Amino acid sequence: MAHGDNSKKALADALNGLLADYYALYLKTKNFHWHVTGPHFREYHLLFDEQAIELIATTDLVAERVRKLGQDTLTSIGAIAAKQRINDHDSTSTDAPKMLKELHADNETLIKALKDAKDLADKAGDNATDGLLDDWTDQAEQRAWFLAATIGKA
Repeated sequence: MAHGDNSKKALADALNGLLADYYALYLKTKNFHWHVTGPHFREYHLLFDEQAIELIATTDLVAERVRKLGQDTLTSIGAIAAKQRINDHDSTSTDAPKMLKELHADNETLIKALKDAKDLADKAGDNATDGLLDDWTDQAEQRAWFLAATIGKA
């Protein structure tokens, strides 16, 4: 296997990790969307739904980049669980401020993973993935900013 093949395989592996994180963050965001309560219910319910829609829309783009690199992508919930860095959240009674803080931290985790993948895209000479990672990083930074501003720490 040539060096370029190794760098593309490493990039595809990083993208599969991102894909797992996107699915995990999507489901956590939907969980919070479904279970948020309190005086800001409508605002948070809509914010979480907007963010979940953006997250799920990105999954197909990430998976297709893996396939374009000639690699296999995730195939199941088990495959997602094996690669995700975003922790699951099974509670249905978390208060809204904790939801906001947790989603903010998770988006920050995703931003770091996106930036790490960008380094791998650069090493692989993959300009297309490099550009997409810039877009996805911008989206994640915007989600984190909205959550931070809502918490009151922006």
